[in-house]
Amino acid sequence: MTAIHSSKIRSGVLTALVTITAAVTATGVITATEAQAALPARIISLSPSATEILYGIGAGSQVIAVDDNSDFPANAPHTKLSSFSPNVEAIAALHPDLVVLQSTATKATAVAAGLKKLKINVYIETTPTTIDQAYAEYTQLAALTGHSSHARVLIATMKSKISSIVMRAKKSSSISIFHEIDHTLYSATSSTFIGHVYKDFGLTNIADAANNGDYPQLTSEYIVATNPSVIFLDDSSDGQSPTTVAARPGWSTLSAVTNKRVVVLPLDIADRWGPRLVDLYTFIANSLTNIK
Repeated sequence: MTAIHSSKIRSGVLTALVTITAAVTATGVITATEAQAALPARIISLSPSATEILYGIGAGSQVIAVDDNSDFPANAPHTKLSSFSPNVEAIAALHPDLVVLQSTATKATAVAAGLKKLKINVYIETTPTTIDQAYAEYTQLAALTGHSSHARVLIATMKSKISSIVMRAKKSSSISIFHEIDHTLYSATSSTFIGHVYKDFGLTNIADAANNGDYPQLTSEYIVATNPSVIFLDDSSDGQSPTTVAARPGWSTLSAVTNKRVVVLPLDIADRWGPRLVDLYTFIANSLTNIK
């Protein structure tokens, strides 16, 4: 967000496959030839989003283990493997033939190199900043696992549903929002993945004007001065709620507070980009109901 038992791989399965750790770029791109050379049968996903994507594209039966934060779907093979601090020995002990690793994991490059030495293939996942980048991951994982046609149908279905949701709920007038990542008032601009979701609805993100990077830390004074119409809380796991927000000095008169538009985001979908992205769009659309 790290001796080692060499993984035994079925004879001939990977002989035609160039090691993915060498072929994968920073965005996880591989060639079609490599994708078609062999299909993995023992996948370990160390990313909640990747886990949901793998099951969404129909590759769930090929997954033998998922990380400790992958809580969906319920029938995924949950383990204590860490997505934030992956351990090469613990991963190799399960004899995978493909590991999905987050680029933001601790020592991700070293972990990928360690797995490569054991001839274990690695797909390096990077956090998308746009919806299209998320779909690109679906396509790449589908090519790797032999489910390209399923992924194409899934993506087309998601695009259609999201388009309908946005068409129904998009605002023609400016409605300002504040997305709270934590109680220290870190936020996300329209350049981030969640920011693009809000932008699709025509919302004005107050973090954009802060001019302090994609994830700026705002001040209480700045938020009070901009007076957002809606506040989306992505930190309810830390105890934040409409009640705690209203109790903050100077916040009780904010438009979002007085109009009861402090919205607690469902944590299991707001921070991921799997197929339940449709649910996130639906949730935000419903949150904007009756706001003119």
